Amino acid sequence: MMTTETAVLGGGCFWCLEAAFQGLKGLKSVTPGYAGGVVDNPTYEQVCSGKTGHAEVIRLEWDPAVLSFETLLRLFFVVHDPTTLNRQGNDIGTQYRSVIFYQTAEQERIARAVMDEITRDNLWGRPPVTAIVPAAPFWPAEDKHHNYYARNPQAGYCQVVIAPKVAKARTVFGSLFR
Repeated sequence: MMTTETAVLGGGCFWCLEAAFQGLKGLKSVTPGYAGGVVDNPTYEQVCSGKTGHAEVIRLEWDPAVLSFETLLRLFFVVHDPTTLNRQGNDIGTQYRSVIFYQTAEQERIARAVMDEITRDNLWGRPPVTAIVPAAPFWPAEDKHHNYYARNPQAGYCQVVIAPKVAKARTVFGSLFR
């Protein structure tokens, strides 16, 4: 029986993160959604208001025999800017914060170690502000947000914002993709 692990990460728009992670060897699923807020089963409109406390996130499920949590975090830190508080580019608000919702004590340990390493190596030229917090309820986004980039590759946001992140993921971590 295959074992899977789960992680929940927020780094700006969930469309960007979903697209950047899709196609990784060993990844079983990537689901856009919301976590970290005070409203049960929030809608996209509620989260975008900034009043629910949720972050746009992705939930990853993967085979740890093929892919490590550390590798997922390294990709996460390459495809979004973890040094900007509550924003990614023109997406501004707490819903776009950089956050790792760790599911286990081991994930917390690994997240802190990777954060220490990228801080020490000055990966982005500024220290990261990524929050590392305990798991919170995850609420899947509405169906229209799933596979957004794959379904809308010609949309302006997809071409200008998402495509460069996908290209960067595949350039830096190419051998990890199918």
